[in-house]
Amino acid sequence: MKADYRIFLDACVLANFGVCDLLLRLSERPRLIVPHWSAEVMAETRRTHVDKLGWPVELADSFQTQTRVAFPDAEVVGYEGLLTSLGNDPKDRHVLAAAIRGNCPLILTFNLKHFPAEALAPWNICASHPQDYLLILYEMERQQVTAVLGEIAGKRKIEVQDVLIRLGKTLPAFAQRLLDDLG
Repeated sequence: MKADYRIFLDACVLANFGVCDLLLRLSERPRLIVPHWSAEVMAETRRTHVDKLGWPVELADSFQTQTRVAFPDAEVVGYEGLLTSLGNDPKDRHVLAAAIRGNCPLILTFNLKHFPAEALAPWNICASHPQDYLLILYEMERQQVTAVLGEIAGKRKIEVQDVLIRLGKTLPAFAQRLLDDLG
């Protein structure tokens, strides 16, 4: 174990396979983060995979099963009682409530507008774009982040630069920073 920093992953992050793959690999030992989500977030992720991204149902179900098996302690439960006391966007109150219940000081989301700072402050929680957080992790642990990207490249039988180019579609500053550092 390297770190026990608890983060809550929003469905939009889990549904983006490239970003999700990187974050979950950084959650394996020696981990930099400890991921959390709720059943509601996982259901939303599945709907996105199948309905919006066109994944076959079997693939979406396999992703759900494998993710839950790999991180059996990640699912947060018992947060529903907090929903009425939250001030962020109603569509994403379940995310903030689960982050509170799961003692996660950080929510990773592409949808920052649903998590204004004034709604999160009473709970000592922040929301961050995955790109910004990955840049912080890279600054802290360059070698480990680079090694994980190498693992992803090896598994896909492509170069690390190609992994970064693909990630650049959703994480342009992160990908460019690493591409620059790799030369």
